[in-house]
Amino acid sequence: MADGRKTVADYYAEKLSASRLRRCYEIAPPRVRRYLQAEIDHALTKIHPGDTVLELGCGYGRIMAGLAGKAGRIIGIDTSRASLAAGRKHLASLSNCPLLQADAVRLPFPGRSFDTVLCLQNGISAFHVDPERLIEESVRVTKPGGTVLFSSYSDRFWSHRLAWFELQAAEGLIGEIDYEKTGAGRIVSKDGFTATTVGPAEFRRLTASIAAVTEIYDVDDSSVFCEIIKGGVRA
Repeated sequence: MADGRKTVADYYAEKLSASRLRRCYEIAPPRVRRYLQAEIDHALTKIHPGDTVLELGCGYGRIMAGLAGKAGRIIGIDTSRASLAAGRKHLASLSNCPLLQADAVRLPFPGRSFDTVLCLQNGISAFHVDPERLIEESVRVTKPGGTVLFSSYSDRFWSHRLAWFELQAAEGLIGEIDYEKTGAGRIVSKDGFTATTVGPAEFRRLTASIAAVTEIYDVDDSSVFCEIIKGGVRA
């Protein structure tokens, strides 16, 4: 861009991929680590043994590694080649975790392919794509009776989330926090990076027209989950 500010795609390609993305998690404070594990633990309760699972925005495979022991097969997609290369190393000992470069709003899979589709840790905001299209595409590739899980940050987690991003800024993983523009669930850095959230009311609006059973709830006072069961209650 002419003013030197990075797009979100630039950030994930240049600043928040592969080893730099891993570093974000390495420096996470204890409360943030608890949040990260709570999301994985909750996702595990929604996966049946042997399920075929899709994770959107898999990064270097952090979440996939935590789910692989229960899922029959878990496919991870991401737009970053560097993150996918790191993921193949991270998941090398797991034979049921293939990775693929793909766009979450243009999934290269036929309809009804997966028992469970996951978009965790605020991917619905972090991807910076049309959230309605993201949800529609996730539901499309889910089997009837299958589960789609989206998560975003709870308002109760704001202080912990901001502190984590401040640590990332201090290490140069993101730009300096712009405190004049940061607040109410939105984190903005001075070089153009923006991280927003999706709350319960917005999840309800985004899923209102979908032919599915939807439930929205908090987990661990850190995440808001939107659980979509395609076409009814899963057996």
